[in-house]
Amino acid sequence: MMFEYYVFWFFGAILIFAGLRVITARNPVHAALFLVLAFFTAAAIWLLLRAEFLAIALVLVYVGAVMVLFLFVVMMLDINIDRLREGFWHHLPLALAVAVIMLVEAALVLGRDYFGADALPAPGDPGAGYSNTKALGRVVYTEYVYPFELAAVLLLVAIVAAIALTLRRRKDTKYQDPARQVAVRRQDRVRLVSMRAEKSEE
Repeated sequence: MMFEYYVFWFFGAILIFAGLRVITARNPVHAALFLVLAFFTAAAIWLLLRAEFLAIALVLVYVGAVMVLFLFVVMMLDINIDRLREGFWHHLPLALAVAVIMLVEAALVLGRDYFGADALPAPGDPGAGYSNTKALGRVVYTEYVYPFELAAVLLLVAIVAAIALTLRRRKDTKYQDPARQVAVRRQDRVRLVSMRAEKSEE
């Protein structure tokens, strides 16, 4: 049991370091790479908590898809780093206030006298035939089926809205009409022109 604690503190230290480097790195590419490291470390901590499905989903969805997109956009755009840091000190008081509120909330949740882990019953060993994915699916599709469906509808609406907002028709762009291409006739496309042969002068 002590070995798991040491492993947890090891990954926790790496996660805190990576999170700090995400917001302190001057290069956006380095910040995105440190965020990838933070995701991998968080997935390792979830594995320690026997949440295998969440760990795999974090690696596949965020690291495999979202962060690749972030890196692609950051590396393709010519970002002016100095211009991004112009308003850093201006927004620092608000950021510190939000950080203090988050620390207070985390302290309340982790407090042992109120909401801490000591107040909850010990999970114990789930057994050899226990499946974290099966248990999560049973809970999601039975007790939380309506919130799950509502979240799916909201994500679908967000996708449609994003496509509708970014869709712009340009007048100088040429479009193809498949209906006109199918209904085309030979007389409309091919024209025979009779020309007199030219004689080469010798």
